[in-house]
Amino acid sequence: MAASPASLLHSSSAFLLRRNIPSRCHFRQLHRLTSTSGGFIFPSRRFKLPGVSVYAQAKRSLSTKEVEVATAADLFFESPLEIVEYPDPILRAKNKRIDTFDDNLKKLVDEMFDIMYKTDGIGLSAPQVGLNVQLMVFNPVGERGEGEEIVLVNPRVTKYSRKMVLFDEGCLSFPGIYADVKRPESVKIDARDVTGVRFAVSLSELPARVFQHEFDHLQGVLFFDRMTSEVLDRVRPQLQALEKKYEDKTGQPSPERIDTFKVAKVPVGFGTR
Repeated sequence: MAASPASLLHSSSAFLLRRNIPSRCHFRQLHRLTSTSGGFIFPSRRFKLPGVSVYAQAKRSLSTKEVEVATAADLFFESPLEIVEYPDPILRAKNKRIDTFDDNLKKLVDEMFDIMYKTDGIGLSAPQVGLNVQLMVFNPVGERGEGEEIVLVNPRVTKYSRKMVLFDEGCLSFPGIYADVKRPESVKIDARDVTGVRFAVSLSELPARVFQHEFDHLQGVLFFDRMTSEVLDRVRPQLQALEKKYEDKTGQPSPERIDTFKVAKVPVGFGTR
C-alpha cells in the first residue's frame, strides 16, 4: 500500500509510503507504534507479533468461503519480481490458499520484501507480483534492517472495529495515485507464518491500515473500490492513463474501464467486490 508524499522522521503502503507525507495523514500514530511500549516495532527479525489490544472491536463473525489450494505451479516465480499495475486482470483474480510451507515459499517472501523496499513500500501482496496466492508481507517502518518484517499466509479477519478512519492511501499497483479511503481503525486476524504455524493477532492504527489494504488485494478488491464518487472523480484521469498504458504495452483492450465503473457497495470492512 502507499501513503501520500511527505517528510517522516525515519523513512517509513503495496501501501507505498513516500518520504514526504502531509500532516493530515496523522503519522504521529507511526511514532507511537515505534515505541517499545507500542508492541509493533522490534529489532530487525521476522514476525513474532504479540497480542496487541484491538480498540472498539465490533463483535462480528466474518464468514469465509472454501478457497482453492495453490499448486507448485501457482507458487512458481522468476527473479527479479516485478510490480503488476492496474488494470492487469491478475489484480482481480481469485487467490488460492497456501498449504505448502517450504524453501520456495521462504524465497518468495524474501523476494517480495526485496522489491517492496526497492520501491519504497511498507507492504505488498502476492497478486501485486503476479502470483494469485494468499500471501502478504509488510514492515511499518519501510526500511530494511529496521522495524519488524511481518509475513501473513492465508490471513482471515475475525473482528474489526466500528470506528472508521479516513486516510490518504496509495498503492504500488497505482503509481503516483493517492486518495482518501475510510477503513476500520483496528482489526483482529488469524493467519499462518512462513513456516505454517497458525497464530492470532490484533492490529491498530498504521499496521491495521496496511494489513487491510493488502488483505483487500487478496480478495480482488482495489483501493479505488472503497473511494467515494467525489474522491474517485479526482483520480479518474490518472486511472484512465494507466488503462491506456496497459493497452499500449499489451496491444489488448483494458479489462476494465473507470469510465464505466460504478461505485460498488463493498462491505464496510472486508469482502469481495
